[in-house]
Amino acid sequence: MNFYNLKTRSHVDIADTDIKKKRMIRKTKSGEQVRYALVAEYEGTPLYKFVSEKDFTASNAKEIE
Repeated sequence: MNFYNLKTRSHVDIADTDIKKKRMIRKTKSGEQVRYALVAEYEGTPLYKFVSEKDFTASNAKEIE
């Protein structure tokens, strides 16, 4: 899967076995906001790719907290 590395400002290809998924929940005035992300690490740099709920549930990656 293709991730964008902000540190080097380049695209990085990550193997599907190295990707994890994470659900980020934060409280707002009007309730809770949930964001879904795929997480990977490349040369010590954490990489995040925000995805839709549909893509999040379709992913076979292991979920982390």
